[in-house]
Amino acid sequence: MNLNFQTSPAHYRHWQLTFEGDIATLAMNVDGAGGLFEHYELKLNSYDLGVDIELADALERIVFEHPEVRCVVVTGGIDKVFCAGANINMLSTSTHAWKVNFCKYTNETRLYIEDYSENSGKRFLAALNGTASGGGYELALACDKIILVDDRNSAVSFPELPLLGVLPGTGGLTRIVDKRKIRRDLCDAFSAVAEGIKGKRAVEWDLVDATAPLSRWEESVSTMAREMADEVPDRSACKGIELTPIEVTETDAGLAWKYVTVTFEETPSGPGRMAQLTLDLPAEVGPTDAAAIHAEGADWWIFRMFRELNLALLDLRIKHPETGLVMTRVVGDPAVAMGIDAVLANPGADWFIHEVRHYLKRMLKRYENSAKSLYAVMDEGTAFVGTFYELALAGDRQYLLNDPEVPVTVGITEANAGWFPMANGLTRLQTRFLGAPERADEALAKAGLLDAETANELGLATFAPDDIDWEDELRLAIEERVSFSPDGLTGMEANLRFAGPETMETKIFGRLSAWQNWIFQRPNAAGERGALKCYGTPQAPEFDFMRT
Repeated sequence: MNLNFQTSPAHYRHWQLTFEGDIATLAMNVDGAGGLFEHYELKLNSYDLGVDIELADALERIVFEHPEVRCVVVTGGIDKVFCAGANINMLSTSTHAWKVNFCKYTNETRLYIEDYSENSGKRFLAALNGTASGGGYELALACDKIILVDDRNSAVSFPELPLLGVLPGTGGLTRIVDKRKIRRDLCDAFSAVAEGIKGKRAVEWDLVDATAPLSRWEESVSTMAREMADEVPDRSACKGIELTPIEVTETDAGLAWKYVTVTFEETPSGPGRMAQLTLDLPAEVGPTDAAAIHAEGADWWIFRMFRELNLALLDLRIKHPETGLVMTRVVGDPAVAMGIDAVLANPGADWFIHEVRHYLKRMLKRYENSAKSLYAVMDEGTAFVGTFYELALAGDRQYLLNDPEVPVTVGITEANAGWFPMANGLTRLQTRFLGAPERADEALAKAGLLDAETANELGLATFAPDDIDWEDELRLAIEERVSFSPDGLTGMEANLRFAGPETMETKIFGRLSAWQNWIFQRPNAAGERGALKCYGTPQAPEFDFMRT
């Protein structure tokens, strides 16, 4: 398997990215022989993780390298086909962990499209030049508007239930009811018809926003894209930031980037079950004015650090599924952490600072949406302040060394007051103190650098042992956690991390972690005569018809 989470347009095999003024076009033209594994062919613009890695890269480049773009047209590069969805042979032959992590990545990419639309001045038009099935239609649903070619053949469909015995894995069922707000009886009928819905009925049911005949297809797409581009502010004067590649060093112990390291450690339950994730702050805050920050570009340390964190998280998820516990430390001078929040405090003054803040928000979400137990270790030399304290809050527990002889600092800044909302729409402090909202206000009122005793009194740590008990407490916590069932832990963490209001985003990931996770393993889908295994063969699936 040739898996690299970094790519660039010069290396794309599956997408063509072009620009015409403030409109970008992303055309999906999947190389059938370009899958991550050799035992399947990516027919009919079906996709695997490699295709989606390119899509995520293209979207990120549109945001950072082409701030002038106001509308992105997502279309198919194959005649009469938009996208057939996730490749079925890939799914049917993959491990359960691979399937779920694949779905999680595609979900995040679709949610990023919606985030770019809401916060980055981009509008997305899905121009379905042919049939959009399963994940192909889910990609379209993530866009702001959908136009379908009316050629009497092209349709939108969710064939997962009737053909595969599973569910659309990238938020499709959630978006048709929660985002497009289609009547649930129509959604029920739509999701049970393998061939899908086309033409006039697709518009009547609000499955698409418009149709256009082949004779007026290009004109209709162009007109719609222009109208959508004109809805958002003009950024034509903004100069983009090149996303340069990030080098990593592989060692016997793990992985090392410039600011982020991952090391794998032995535990009583076996090697590799625990990882140390360390973020190293630079010695100084660095540039504070927009011009100097632009000169730094992709090497601006806070941006680069979180790009490295992104690569570390993806590596942990996909390549190290057996690693169940991540111990996170932010090392450095708390004043530097405090200082970078002062730089990020006024994003409206500069588009790049604005986009970096939203990038940090997405990476914090990716961190807490990882199927790992996440413990923050706040001891001597650490700097869990502001943005970096969000990393502690995003985890499951915070261990704080509380000893008068050892200086340990925790810090609250305005970053903790709403810069980085969770999937539930609340801040992490609000979610932490859901039953006592005045505690969140009390913590914010103490903005600044806090000693360990004060931080503990404010409820900013889970456990705060002194120096005598510190090593034993951590050792016991590690031994306990790595001994538990990973399935039970994943379910527990997914339930506990997102307390409070239900949103489309929490529903998407909650259902992925629970229902889809369960259905993917059931014999009706994955058994020897399950629908996934029998698809494309002469054999009909055999179902256990007990309803549970």
